[in-house]
Amino acid sequence: MATVKPFRGIRPPKQFVVDIASRPYDVLNSNEAREEAKDNEKSLYHIIKPEIDFPAGTDEHDPRVYQKAAENFNKFQEKGWLVQDQKENYYIYAQTMDGQTQYGLVVGAHVDDYLNGNIKKHELTRRDKEEDRMKHVRINNANIEPVFFAYPDNKALDGIVANVTLSPTEYDFVSQDGIRHRFWIIEDAALIEEITEHFSRIPYLYIADGHHRSAAAALVCAEKAQQNPYHTGKEEYNYFMAVCFPAGQLKIMDYNRVVRDLNGLTADEFLNRLQIDFIVTDCGTEIVRPNRLHNFSLYLAGRWYSLDARPNTFDDNDPIGVLDVTVSSSLILDKILDIKDLRSDKRVDFVGGLRGLGELKRRVDSGDMVAALALYPVSMQQLIDIADTGNIMPPKTTWFEPKLRSGLVIHKLTD
Repeated sequence: MATVKPFRGIRPPKQFVVDIASRPYDVLNSNEAREEAKDNEKSLYHIIKPEIDFPAGTDEHDPRVYQKAAENFNKFQEKGWLVQDQKENYYIYAQTMDGQTQYGLVVGAHVDDYLNGNIKKHELTRRDKEEDRMKHVRINNANIEPVFFAYPDNKALDGIVANVTLSPTEYDFVSQDGIRHRFWIIEDAALIEEITEHFSRIPYLYIADGHHRSAAAALVCAEKAQQNPYHTGKEEYNYFMAVCFPAGQLKIMDYNRVVRDLNGLTADEFLNRLQIDFIVTDCGTEIVRPNRLHNFSLYLAGRWYSLDARPNTFDDNDPIGVLDVTVSSSLILDKILDIKDLRSDKRVDFVGGLRGLGELKRRVDSGDMVAALALYPVSMQQLIDIADTGNIMPPKTTWFEPKLRSGLVIHKLTD
């Protein structure tokens, strides 16, 4: 069962929220962050991408960079750009994109739930990325950015959220990407207790995005527990900040592939090899989007092709075998192109669905890549099935949009 608690959030006063709020640290590089934060001393990038305060080319893992993050976090608080709430609250964070709104409850999630499997994961983590986030959490003594969770749809929590969101917002703004962000504070003690109780009956939470942040929170908690001879498991450092959304409100976008070469094959030879496992249809020069599971789109030599996986090339009874990332990795990337490790092979790159299939065409037409493969999106139910069976998704499978905006609230690891 899920153990959550309210916390004393550190937040921007209303007049500063637009200046402070930023995209997550891992969706842009240092140069992009430097450009976005230009002429904005209040940008959260000074805390989550503090290498921007050093000369271009500075290693983001340099110890001075982590130290700068802590200095900037302290400065933001000293200047009143970030202020801690007086009491423990829950919060609601709503995002609206393309007319669809998802409502998340911002909570402190317990590290033990992550360690014992009540918070379920579907991706492998990399030790170097865990280490990076652990250092960032440790030196700031805070979760600066939240983890993105899903939970099974719950009518009782839906009702609470619906009632609270009838009241005036604390924040309401539209970011540069056109996403509307709204934020409410839940201060009522009885309501806080009710939310905690409802979560205690939810069997599992699911990490949608933020596997490395979750792992880092567990590592920091273990350090602090070891250093505390009076550790009880109830200290604030046992919790990390998460925004929890009903699974039914979430949308996973397609996560597509582009490849640099055809492993020595000509375009015609490649298409002939594809016909062993796929029904290949030439669709001409107009963009073609996959319209169902096991249907793919290929862009090659200026033309779009529809690929339908032949029967017996996939296993719909296997939570991993049913995934189109599995089918495409096995039958195309590995079998034909000899791309075996999606995490390390430089011959393949990935394009999140928000960029659209036009981006795939652009990458190929530019000569940067030779072919592009568009996949039908994974469903939330597929993600849950994989997590429930203890399986791990192949790399670069899920792309959630909209991304959480960082800086609306921060969780400190001390009371």
